[in-house]
Amino acid sequence: MRRAVYPGSFDPVTFGHLDVIRRSAALVDELIVGVLNNHTKTPLFSVEERVKILLEVTKDISNVRIESFSGLSVDFVKKCHAGFLVRGLRAITDFDYELQMAQTNRIMNPEIDTIFLTTSLEYAYLSSSTVKEVAAYGGDISKFVPEVAARRMKEKYGNKYKNKENVNEQQN
Repeated sequence: MRRAVYPGSFDPVTFGHLDVIRRSAALVDELIVGVLNNHTKTPLFSVEERVKILLEVTKDISNVRIESFSGLSVDFVKKCHAGFLVRGLRAITDFDYELQMAQTNRIMNPEIDTIFLTTSLEYAYLSSSTVKEVAAYGGDISKFVPEVAARRMKEKYGNKYKNKENVNEQQN
Protein backbone atom coordinates (compact mmCIF):
# COMPACT_ATOMS: atom_id res chain seq x y z
CA MET A 1 0.00 0.00 0.00
CA ARG A 2 1.32 3.44 -0.95
CA ARG A 3 0.72 5.68 2.06
CA ALA A 4 1.80 9.31 2.39
CA VAL A 5 1.58 11.97 5.07
CA TYR A 6 0.88 15.64 4.39
CA PRO A 7 1.83 17.45 7.61
CA GLY A 8 1.05 21.04 8.46
CA SER A 9 -0.53 23.42 10.91
CA PHE A 10 -3.56 24.15 8.68
CA ASP A 11 -4.41 27.21 10.76
CA PRO A 12 -6.65 27.74 8.84
CA VAL A 13 -6.85 25.23 5.99
CA THR A 14 -6.81 27.13 2.68
CA PHE A 15 -7.84 26.28 -0.86
CA GLY A 16 -4.11 25.87 -1.53
CA HIS A 17 -3.91 23.15 1.12
CA LEU A 18 -6.99 21.46 -0.32
CA ASP A 19 -5.43 21.55 -3.78
CA VAL A 20 -2.36 19.70 -2.48
CA ILE A 21 -4.55 17.26 -0.51
CA ARG A 22 -6.66 16.36 -3.55
CA ARG A 23 -3.71 16.03 -5.90
CA SER A 24 -1.55 14.00 -3.53
CA ALA A 25 -4.48 11.74 -2.55
CA ALA A 26 -4.77 10.82 -6.23
CA LEU A 27 -1.16 9.57 -6.17
CA VAL A 28 -1.39 7.22 -3.19
CA ASP A 29 -3.67 4.59 -1.73
CA GLU A 30 -3.99 6.49 1.54
CA LEU A 31 -3.13 10.07 2.46
CA ILE A 32 -2.86 11.00 6.11
CA VAL A 33 -3.20 14.72 6.74
CA GLY A 34 -1.19 15.35 9.89
CA VAL A 35 -2.31 18.36 11.91
CA LEU A 36 0.65 19.64 13.89
CA ASN A 37 0.19 20.47 17.56
CA ASN A 38 3.08 22.90 17.96
CA HIS A 39 3.40 23.78 21.63
CA THR A 40 5.67 26.77 20.88
CA LYS A 41 3.00 28.64 18.88
CA THR A 42 -0.43 29.99 19.71
CA PRO A 43 -2.68 29.07 16.79
CA LEU A 44 -6.02 30.68 16.01
CA PHE A 45 -7.72 27.27 16.14
CA SER A 46 -7.05 24.46 18.58
CA VAL A 47 -5.80 21.15 17.17
CA GLU A 48 -9.25 19.67 17.71
CA GLU A 49 -10.90 22.52 15.79
CA ARG A 50 -8.43 22.19 12.90
CA VAL A 51 -9.01 18.42 12.73
CA LYS A 52 -12.80 18.95 12.67
CA ILE A 53 -12.56 21.53 9.88
CA LEU A 54 -10.30 19.25 7.83
CA LEU A 55 -12.65 16.28 8.38
CA GLU A 56 -15.49 18.40 7.03
CA VAL A 57 -13.67 19.73 3.95
CA THR A 58 -12.14 16.37 2.97
CA LYS A 59 -15.18 14.15 3.60
CA ASP A 60 -15.59 13.63 -0.16
CA ILE A 61 -12.05 12.22 -0.56
CA SER A 62 -12.35 8.57 0.42
CA ASN A 63 -8.64 7.81 0.89
CA VAL A 64 -7.86 10.75 3.20
CA ARG A 65 -7.48 10.33 6.95
CA ILE A 66 -7.01 13.26 9.36
CA GLU A 67 -4.86 12.87 12.50
CA SER A 68 -3.16 15.24 14.91
CA PHE A 69 0.44 14.85 16.00
CA SER A 70 3.20 16.51 18.01
CA GLY A 71 6.90 16.40 17.40
CA LEU A 72 8.85 15.79 14.22
CA SER A 73 7.02 15.13 10.95
CA VAL A 74 9.49 12.41 10.02
CA ASP A 75 8.67 10.54 13.25
CA PHE A 76 4.94 10.86 12.55
CA VAL A 77 5.44 9.50 9.03
CA LYS A 78 7.26 6.48 10.46
CA LYS A 79 4.52 5.95 13.09
CA CYS A 80 1.92 5.95 10.29
CA HIS A 81 3.92 3.35 8.33
CA ALA A 82 4.06 5.75 5.39
CA GLY A 83 6.81 5.91 2.83
CA PHE A 84 6.30 9.48 1.67
CA LEU A 85 6.03 12.94 3.12
CA VAL A 86 4.12 15.44 0.93
CA ARG A 87 4.97 19.11 0.82
CA GLY A 88 3.47 21.92 -1.24
CA LEU A 89 5.63 24.57 -2.88
CA ARG A 90 4.34 28.05 -3.71
CA ALA A 91 7.54 29.89 -4.53
CA ILE A 92 11.31 29.56 -4.64
CA THR A 93 11.50 30.62 -0.99
CA ASP A 94 9.38 27.60 -0.05
CA PHE A 95 11.68 25.34 -2.06
CA ASP A 96 14.78 26.58 -0.25
CA TYR A 97 13.31 25.78 3.17
CA GLU A 98 11.57 22.56 2.13
CA LEU A 99 14.69 21.17 0.44
CA GLN A 100 16.66 21.63 3.67
CA MET A 101 13.90 19.90 5.64
CA ALA A 102 13.66 17.04 3.12
CA GLN A 103 17.41 16.47 3.29
CA THR A 104 17.35 16.58 7.10
CA ASN A 105 14.45 14.13 7.21
CA ARG A 106 16.24 11.84 4.78
CA ILE A 107 19.28 11.73 7.07
CA MET A 108 17.06 11.02 10.09
CA ASN A 109 15.17 8.28 8.23
CA PRO A 110 16.51 7.19 4.81
CA GLU A 111 13.38 5.09 4.19
CA ILE A 112 11.14 8.17 3.90
CA ASP A 113 11.05 10.23 0.71
CA THR A 114 9.59 13.70 0.28
CA ILE A 115 7.28 14.44 -2.63
CA PHE A 116 6.99 18.09 -3.64
CA LEU A 117 3.86 19.33 -5.39
CA THR A 118 3.88 22.82 -6.80
CA THR A 119 0.77 24.70 -5.85
CA SER A 120 -1.66 25.45 -8.64
CA LEU A 121 -1.07 28.97 -9.93
CA GLU A 122 -4.43 30.19 -8.69
CA TYR A 123 -3.26 29.55 -5.10
CA ALA A 124 0.45 30.38 -5.37
CA TYR A 125 0.05 33.64 -3.42
CA LEU A 126 -2.03 32.13 -0.62
CA SER A 127 -0.87 31.53 2.95
CA SER A 128 -2.66 30.93 6.23
CA SER A 129 -0.92 33.98 7.70
CA THR A 130 -2.30 36.24 4.97
CA VAL A 131 -5.79 34.80 5.44
CA LYS A 132 -5.63 35.45 9.20
CA GLU A 133 -4.52 39.03 8.62
CA VAL A 134 -7.35 39.72 6.16
CA ALA A 135 -9.87 38.11 8.52
CA ALA A 136 -8.58 40.06 11.52
CA TYR A 137 -9.41 43.31 9.70
CA GLY A 138 -12.84 42.09 8.67
CA GLY A 139 -11.96 41.38 5.04
CA ASP A 140 -13.69 38.86 2.81
CA ILE A 141 -11.80 35.54 2.95
CA SER A 142 -14.34 33.48 0.98
CA LYS A 143 -11.96 33.21 -1.99
CA PHE A 144 -9.15 31.85 0.20
CA VAL A 145 -10.68 29.22 2.50
CA PRO A 146 -13.57 26.74 2.46
CA GLU A 147 -16.89 28.06 3.78
CA VAL A 148 -16.65 26.15 7.08
CA ALA A 149 -13.23 27.69 7.79
CA ALA A 150 -14.43 31.18 6.84
CA ARG A 151 -17.44 30.82 9.15
CA ARG A 152 -15.29 29.60 12.05
CA MET A 153 -12.80 32.43 11.51
CA LYS A 154 -15.59 34.98 11.53
CA GLU A 155 -16.73 33.52 14.86
CA LYS A 156 -13.19 33.81 16.24
CA TYR A 157 -12.70 37.37 15.00
CA GLY A 158 -16.36 38.42 15.37
CA ASN A 159 -15.93 40.31 18.61
CA LYS A 160 -12.91 42.08 17.19
CA TYR A 161 -15.00 43.24 14.20
CA LYS A 162 -17.68 44.62 16.49
CA ASN A 163 -15.16 46.33 18.76
CA LYS A 164 -13.41 47.99 15.80
CA GLU A 165 -16.73 49.17 14.36
CA ASN A 166 -17.72 50.68 17.73
CA VAL A 167 -14.38 52.47 18.07
CA ASN A 168 -14.61 53.84 14.52
CA GLU A 169 -18.20 55.05 15.09
CA GLN A 170 -17.19 56.78 18.33
CA GLN A 171 -14.26 58.51 16.61
CA ASN A 172 -16.45 59.89 13.79
